Amino acid sequence: MTRPAHIVRHSLHESLVAPLRDMIVQGELRPGEKVPEERLCAHFGVSRTPIREALKVLAAEGVLQILPHRGAIVARITEEQVEELFPIMASLEALAGTLACRNATDAQIAQVRALHDQMMAHYRAGDEPAYLKLNRRIHDATFELAGNATLASFYQQVLTRIHACRFVMRKSPEHWRQAVAEHEQMIAALEARDGPGLSKLLEQHVTGTTAGIAREFIARENAAEGAGHRQGTGTAGAAGPDIALPIPARRAVGRPRKIPAE
Repeated sequence: MTRPAHIVRHSLHESLVAPLRDMIVQGELRPGEKVPEERLCAHFGVSRTPIREALKVLAAEGVLQILPHRGAIVARITEEQVEELFPIMASLEALAGTLACRNATDAQIAQVRALHDQMMAHYRAGDEPAYLKLNRRIHDATFELAGNATLASFYQQVLTRIHACRFVMRKSPEHWRQAVAEHEQMIAALEARDGPGLSKLLEQHVTGTTAGIAREFIARENAAEGAGHRQGTGTAGAAGPDIALPIPARRAVGRPRKIPAE
């Protein structure tokens, strides 16, 4: 009997790739830190073999580094990657803004406004982690409103490479104020359905403020690494036991979590 062409079988390690990638993008696994294989095995209820095979896939994507006798380390972004990847991200976001203004319903735009208002409340309260989560959801929502699955897929691929420099790292007060002011302009352009205006704002936001924040982040990381070496303590990514990551309750292996645009 001929097997139907639509049946697709995935190995266990293939099912682990997406949720592991999502943990990196969400900041649950941070740049420079050793991937805690034992904790991940317990978290997903699997042995080390599929975990390690999944980590190899992520290493091929450039998300991780696998070092001899040390295991997998979450990759740090470099200045060269900022110069290469942020212009690509800017172009993707600019196109998403144009399409969102054209394709979104009034109700969808109202949902993004609600997310923006929540984000602003966190900014006024000085709650940066909560602010960053809403920031990520707003940018994701722009791609959802664009209605182009291929564009959204490219966005997620690039985002995975620059995860820490978008929605995880802490900002200086000056950069934070600037980012907030730009978001105020962007939501106004979306509500006005000003596609060219929103496109330009998003491109400037990514190549200007966000890239500047990324460079600041890299400088801090390099300074901390240098201080660690001078003190003889190494860095967070140095060889040693698995870090005590606060991994949440066991997550089902399968499709990555979708961040809703409420």
